[in-house]
Amino acid sequence: MKKILLPVIFILLVVFTLSFAQERGVKKKRPLPQDYGKIVLNNFSEKNRVAPVVFDHWLHRSKFTCRLCHTDLGFEMKTGATGIKADDNINGYYCGTCHNGKRVFDNKAVFRACDKGKRDEVCDRCHSFGKDVKRENNFSEFAAKMPKERLGNGIDWELAEKDNLIKLIDFLEGISVSKKTMPVQKDFTLEPKVAGLPEIVFSHQKHTVWNGCEVCHPDIFTGVKKGATKYSMIEIFDGKFCGVCHGKVAFPTMDCQRCHVKPVS
Repeated sequence: MKKILLPVIFILLVVFTLSFAQERGVKKKRPLPQDYGKIVLNNFSEKNRVAPVVFDHWLHRSKFTCRLCHTDLGFEMKTGATGIKADDNINGYYCGTCHNGKRVFDNKAVFRACDKGKRDEVCDRCHSFGKDVKRENNFSEFAAKMPKERLGNGIDWELAEKDNLIKLIDFLEGISVSKKTMPVQKDFTLEPKVAGLPEIVFSHQKHTVWNGCEVCHPDIFTGVKKGATKYSMIEIFDGKFCGVCHGKVAFPTMDCQRCHVKPVS
């Protein structure tokens, strides 16, 4: 009976989630795999008569940890909140930390962003919204080599990192601060508020690979003790707490079984 009941509960939960989103006017069409995590930055672009910037998270997360960009380089976790200007990049901040024509990854110098001397040649690489710009890195070719996942952009990033198919950079000389590694807490369970759902198993080990501690604490989760921060699935669906990443870049919240993994006894 339980084997039949459990899938029904999961389906009802997903239907409720989508219905709730639709009623609030926030239901969105599911993006194509190559577009999952893509963001458009337009704080200043169109005001300066250039196309908005299109940023592909899949490309950058295949090379760098989230912590490196969102902590060491100072990018906010919300689209457009950082307020990056061309002069910031030219002066070596934000994107310009790496995109300066000098920093080398994979034996190749990264192209220089916001080079006023070569505007026509450089700008379209980032300011590509609405344009047919040829990409140097092809998503389909990259994804074909990666372990598969059913939702998001179809890549099991956790397994890819575990199997050394991607090797994440978490330190930039001259930018990052060397610090002693903290001991990682053991996995723990969280009791769901909906009766009959499996318990959530949260792994600090999996999250610290990408985020360290700083991405989540204290800006997203104020407390560091289990149960100190109170939140609900409605808030997560609304883009808060776990929803800051999940549903935007990390696997979507509608993939219930990725979190609710502990078998029902």
